Amino acid sequence: MSAEAGSTLPIQRVRAIVELAGQRGWDMTDMLGEAGISPDLLSEGRSRVTIEQTVQVVQRLWRATDDELLGLGLRPMPRGTLRLVCFGLVGAPTLGVAVRRFESFRRSLPGLPRLTLIEREGEARVSFEMTGQTPGIVIDTMLTITHRFMAWLIGGRLRLRRVEVPYPNDPEVDDYDVVFGAPVVFSAAAPTLVFDAALLDHPIDRGEDELQAFLRNAPSGVLGPRDYSISLAARVRHILQRGLDGDWPGADDIAAELAMSPPTLRRKLREEHTSLREIREQILRDAAIASLVRGDETVSALARRLGFSEASAFSRAFRRWTGSAPGSYQH
Repeated sequence: MSAEAGSTLPIQRVRAIVELAGQRGWDMTDMLGEAGISPDLLSEGRSRVTIEQTVQVVQRLWRATDDELLGLGLRPMPRGTLRLVCFGLVGAPTLGVAVRRFESFRRSLPGLPRLTLIEREGEARVSFEMTGQTPGIVIDTMLTITHRFMAWLIGGRLRLRRVEVPYPNDPEVDDYDVVFGAPVVFSAAAPTLVFDAALLDHPIDRGEDELQAFLRNAPSGVLGPRDYSISLAARVRHILQRGLDGDWPGADDIAAELAMSPPTLRRKLREEHTSLREIREQILRDAAIASLVRGDETVSALARRLGFSEASAFSRAFRRWTGSAPGSYQH
């Protein structure tokens, strides 16, 4: 699969970080510039950023503030605190013991958000206590880090049944399937990960060297997409991405691979409010953004590679996808 086939994130993710920084008097101008994000993109609701750009912004904020909670905890949490916590969890015998051990860490690390684990009717609910002013990007990042780390602890996938978040739905933020791979319930009581309670008994067999490797490039290891989403759209996207390296799979090919008829495939995608054409255009959009941000080919060469007859046709499509000209993403 093409290396640039990864998903992009909506500009609202970065805009929320910039707004948070503004509230605290932090200057984001240089940080955005170093990540290759033009300030002009912040005002265009259809703009996108790569996961790598978002990671760079978060990493630079961590360095600038020396607070891994970006001022949102009860007390500042200096860089390295979460790393210390992870080393304290990796020696637990099971996932359930690790989660409960995290609960106990709050006594010595009061900056940590309060976590509760509840088992009920075969479900495990891992919830965090956050203030009402906590931005959605911070909540989502915290839930994502927790989910990915728990999955890593047990050596594979930790399929979520659903995710609950305490803020209302924003129709312009469309990356929840990429981030969580599970249905999201909005305006819930608290940020919560819900999964099969049987996974709490899963043994942990991880060493410190493995943990060092996992933490080395944080948060890139936790913000990237995962290939085990339960949605049909994500599975279709995984198949369609092959088109970046050759011929685009047709509806019959995709349906056969998913063991369903083409009409059933189209119907189920409509139920998820998407279509084969829309998913294909998202793949082209994300591949185009990744290339423009890297800056390693001209717009004309990129247009040809993505199957456009001329650069002007690509530019029109790109403006339709993002609201901006391709040049807005070059630096």
